[in-house]
This record gives sequence, structure tokens and C-alpha cells, in this order.
Amino acid sequence: MNNQPNSERVLELEDVTFRRESQEIISGVSLSVGVGEHWALLGANGAGKSTLMGLCGAVNHPSSGTVRVLGERLGRVELQALRRFIGHVNPRHNILSPLTIRQVVLTGLTGSNHLSARWKPTPEESNSADALLDEMGLIHKAAACWPTLSQGERGRTLIARALITAPKLLLLDEPCTGLDIAAREQLLETIDILTRTHPNMASVLVTHHLEELPATTSHALVIADGQTVAAGPAAKTISSENITAAFKHPIEVEYRHGRWAARVDRSFRSVLYKDSEMVAVPA
Repeated sequence: MNNQPNSERVLELEDVTFRRESQEIISGVSLSVGVGEHWALLGANGAGKSTLMGLCGAVNHPSSGTVRVLGERLGRVELQALRRFIGHVNPRHNILSPLTIRQVVLTGLTGSNHLSARWKPTPEESNSADALLDEMGLIHKAAACWPTLSQGERGRTLIARALITAPKLLLLDEPCTGLDIAAREQLLETIDILTRTHPNMASVLVTHHLEELPATTSHALVIADGQTVAAGPAAKTISSENITAAFKHPIEVEYRHGRWAARVDRSFRSVLYKDSEMVAVPA
């Protein structure tokens, strides 16, 4: 890879390893996200997805390898300043006080989970918050308090919060957590719309459920035990073979009407493990 930042690359990880104490959590992972690309990060629980998101979000430094976010190499840039240009959607985001929806969106400008009594948004910032709430279909609830919202409304509010700084990179950390089917589909439709309203923004979405992937997913990185199983265009990467390898269980992947689904491959009656390798026994 060229040592100079690539203006067409929003996010670059090159042979990245991350260790915590004596444990290697990420081992030699590479990833390159271009302008306007929408990546899915897939893997089982404990595969290292959250650790990778911490690197993508300029929260942590790699133990080895190179990470460039928005053209800036981690280790040579002040992380807090860089994070202002990264939108982060986390359904576990903690709101400390009963803020209104509009106020929650405005906390995206302060990078906090509350609003200081000494901080006041400009008229332009308030108008931007309302425009985003309108985009999310929530302008009629702008004055509603956070505790009264449904989980789906909270998810869309957090997307608006992430977008208020006009980020070039949007990270979605299991955004469908806790949603029923209807709320999930509404949220995914909202994410799909972003490709039209914010065409140059890149995104990385983490999940371990294929049903939670937006139809606009363009690329995927599949990991297992902190290592890459496959990476590339979603149509080729999200396959039965790769998902089976990542989850260590025979999984059949289906792609219909622009969406993915997964189910256990019933042609195998059992799964054995020999020397840490999966051995599927035909029915």
C-alpha cells in the first residue's frame, strides 16, 4: 500500500494487530473503505468486531500495523479532534438526563450525552437538527423527551445525532439491537435512504445477524477469532461458505429481493470439532 494517504479512501487498516495484555484479539486484519462505500462487519460474538470498530472510530491505537482514518494515521494525530468527523451510532448510548429529541441530536455537536447550561446552539445548528429530524420522520416529536421514545425512535434519533456534524464516515454498532421486526425494517429503510441524502459518506455497520443488513450494503468483511475470513463486494463475500466458516456452524445464506437471510443447513445432522476445526456430518 502507498505510504501517502489516498483521498479516495475514507478508512484504511493494513495488517493490523491488537493485543490486550497477553491476548491477541485482532491478528493481521486489513480493510480499505472508499468514499460512498457501505461495509458490513460480520462475525460471531467474541470474533473481535467491537475491537475493530474501536480502531475504525479512532478510539484505540493498534498494537502493530497501520490505521488511517480520513487520511490521518493513528499515532500521528490527536484522536479527539479526529473523532469529530466520525459519526457513531450506538443503541446503548446513555442519556443521563431527560433531554428532548432535538436536544439529543444537538449533543452530537458537543460529543457528549448531555447539554451544558452554558452551551447554546446557533440558529443554524438548531435548523440543522430539525432538518435531520425531518429526514428521520421525527420532526413531529422534536419536543418529546427521550424516556418516552420507542426503541425504534431512539435508533433514528441517534442516526440524526451522528449526522449533525456532517461526518465523512458513519459507524453503526449493531443498530438494530432490541428492535422488533417492524422497527428494524423502519430503521434499515432509514439507513438505505442515507445513500441518497449523503452520497459521499462511507459507513461500516457491525452485526452478527444477516437479516439486519441494509439493502444498500456494498461490501463486507467477515471475521472469526480476530482474523479475516473474507473481504470484498457483498454479493460474493456474504456466502454460505464464508458465514459457515465464521460462525463454525453449517449456515445456508439466502439473498432475495436485495436482502440477506441465514438459516441452519439441515443437510447436516451434526457438527463435530476436531483440532479446533469444524467437521460437518451429512444427514
